[in-house]
Amino acid sequence: MIIAQSFQVKIVNAFGPDGKSWLESLEQTVNTYLKKWNLTNEGPVENLSYNYVIKVTDPKGTPLILKLGVPNFDTRNEMITLKAYDGNGCAKLLKSDAENGVMLLERLVPGRMLSVEKDERFVTETFIKVWKAIRRPVPNETSTPSLTHWFEGLPRYQKNFPKGPIPQEHIQLAEDFFQQVMDSSGGPELLHGDLHHENILYSEKQGWMAIDPKGVAGDPYFDVVSFLVNQLESKADPKGLLKLRVDIICEQLGLDRQRLLKAAVALGTLYACWGIEDQADWETSYQCVNWFKEFLE
Repeated sequence: MIIAQSFQVKIVNAFGPDGKSWLESLEQTVNTYLKKWNLTNEGPVENLSYNYVIKVTDPKGTPLILKLGVPNFDTRNEMITLKAYDGNGCAKLLKSDAENGVMLLERLVPGRMLSVEKDERFVTETFIKVWKAIRRPVPNETSTPSLTHWFEGLPRYQKNFPKGPIPQEHIQLAEDFFQQVMDSSGGPELLHGDLHHENILYSEKQGWMAIDPKGVAGDPYFDVVSFLVNQLESKADPKGLLKLRVDIICEQLGLDRQRLLKAAVALGTLYACWGIEDQADWETSYQCVNWFKEFLE
């Protein structure tokens, strides 16, 4: 089995020794579950991120997805979230082994990403439909993480990067806006946590559906931000498109514009801090934060 070197480097960088051990046994794990669940391997998907995802079929020829991740809290939490959605608005979890980080999912065919669509109003309205379809209460008796836990990343950034590149006063503003949104919240809901263009796929049978939920408890306004800041850098007028997205979403979902922009400043700043910590792109998210601030004024 060929495992791309870039994928291996990403896994080791993200998970350290656990990731290295997982990679060493990955081929054996794949073969074990192909046999155990009677599946035929059609090869990995092209856009691997932090999971090894394989297109498979069952004995009836049904197209499915075999997804393997480093066994940890996040993979177990994703399984809990998928069970909560139960195939409504999100690809259905069919089988799972939490101990080994393995999932069998329905495959969305043809699986076209929302990112390939060119009509920006259609793209935004499609996002809105999926966003509405996956609103759920937080599953009972689970350890679903909260956005409050996520936002511990802001003081961590302040401690580790006291001299920038994001000014400390901007971090404080993000913390203040997060608290303001939380203070006016009607209570936490189950959020996808990463609902953007590449995680919304088209199914001939079911229409547009979500995939790859993070699963986090928080105010639903925050479940818009990942989409807002995504797929902007290649656009001719990214600031104008960002404003269009905000306008359409607020209008069609009846969201309070000021409250949404405060949520976007807060979470967008956190995204930028994560990017700095991971030595990845952070400027794109931070530019969006500055535009959100302008929209607020």
